[in-house]
Amino acid sequence: MANEEKKDFNAMLHQDKGMPKIQTVTDEATIKKYGGDRMYFAPPVTYDAIMKSVPEGKVLTVGAIRDYLAKKNGADFTDPITAGIFVSIAAWASHQRTEDKTPYWRTLKAGGELNPKYPGGVTDQKEKLEAEGHRIIQKGRKNIRYYVADYEKVLFELE
Repeated sequence: MANEEKKDFNAMLHQDKGMPKIQTVTDEATIKKYGGDRMYFAPPVTYDAIMKSVPEGKVLTVGAIRDYLAKKNGADFTDPITAGIFVSIAAWASHQRTEDKTPYWRTLKAGGELNPKYPGGVTDQKEKLEAEGHRIIQKGRKNIRYYVADYEKVLFELE
């Protein structure tokens, strides 16, 4: 996304665009990759609600949210593209609000990676996570990425 400060993310957060819905996928590569043809789409506000449920000291991955939504809604998988976009929308919407904040920094990318698309980038997310007791590690020499060390031990279980 670009020009984040000029967009109304709270308005985007509450657009449903016909979601939730399940779409049947016919692309064989997609079916093979995700293990089925029933792809679920959740509206942005659903991601925001799940992200708000993560308590201090715990973390969650976008993949875990996707798995949870697919299972809960009888689908084989949740669309990965909209999931990534909607998690970012939830983060930026919270950043723009003065009340009812979403602790978006607790939602990580795959493998416990910090999300550079969040407000303030990985620097702000790193600070927020370290303030909650998490240890952040750096990987790579040229393409440097940051991760929550041993994130698996502090994963929040969605029910």
